[in-house]
Amino acid sequence: MDIAYIPSPSTGVIHLGPIPLRGYAFCIIIGVFVAVWLGNKRWIARGGKPGTVADIAVWAVPFGLVGGRLYHVITDYQLYFGEGRNWVDAFKIWEGGLGIWGAIALGAVGAWIGCRLRGIPLPAWADALAPGIALAQACGRWGNWFNQELYGRATDLPWAVEISAGPNRDAGTYHPTFLYESLWCIGVAVLVIWADRRFKLGHGRAFALYVAAYCVGRGWIEYMRVDEAHHILGVRLNVWTSIVVFVLAVIYFVLSAKLRPGREEVVEPDASGGEGGKDGKAAVEAKDKAKDKAKDKAEGRTEDKAAVEAADAGPKDSAPALAQGAVKADLRKPAVDAEAPEADKS
Repeated sequence: MDIAYIPSPSTGVIHLGPIPLRGYAFCIIIGVFVAVWLGNKRWIARGGKPGTVADIAVWAVPFGLVGGRLYHVITDYQLYFGEGRNWVDAFKIWEGGLGIWGAIALGAVGAWIGCRLRGIPLPAWADALAPGIALAQACGRWGNWFNQELYGRATDLPWAVEISAGPNRDAGTYHPTFLYESLWCIGVAVLVIWADRRFKLGHGRAFALYVAAYCVGRGWIEYMRVDEAHHILGVRLNVWTSIVVFVLAVIYFVLSAKLRPGREEVVEPDASGGEGGKDGKAAVEAKDKAKDKAKDKAEGRTEDKAAVEAADAGPKDSAPALAQGAVKADLRKPAVDAEAPEADKS
């Protein structure tokens, strides 16, 4: 009896004349555009300049692609350097094979370079981009559908994915782990956006939340996969990686919340219209002065403080200010009885 299933594309590439259009590459490109678009909106909302996210992404994306490919090749070296394998295939990124761990790690290096050049804090930029990265992963996972790879165990569920016979794979219907991870990443993006609005996450904590939440899903999804992978103590390597990265993300989140609570007030020093730049700096200084004035007034020492500040200003301005302060102080004192000196004579 026929069962329902998700059909797979017969081919992952369409030729437009001599130019090959690959579904895997399209999914990656769409993901990058989504991440930059959402990251830019979030960056502007936090006081940054339009275009800064894209400028830094010019550094982060190439580094991320190289890092993702390196992680995949290193952890699955037998696919490229084993007996009967061609090492040149390690450079064929369009055939699939990007490790998110390497992409994030080396992509962070590229982002750090871009942030240094712009003079902005990397954690703030990462917080703005975090949900966009999750959505980029959700888009990118559909590239595995085009390549008929990274599926789970055999199943007859209505949402099973159909896999055709090919090198190192048997025809059948399997768990669509690419779909599971795509949906999970969408959920992670929604979680980060909600938590960021609710708790005003800053100093890299929104990014840490994204990393921790993604690792939780990647752990159980990875456990379902049946493609070839290295194992440690009977557990797939990427499951161990998920556990370690999850713990590190949680530790960072907790320590950051204790050491640097709240959110950055200025994310881009030279941002026009935000809290950075000349106008923004003046606004911040005015806000600080208003706070000090309100505090002084509450403690009842506004006039005395003015006299002290005038004394500290130097000999040029100190005399008039001190005199004025003294006059005000005398006015507040009770009047002295004029007959008091006569009493001393007796």
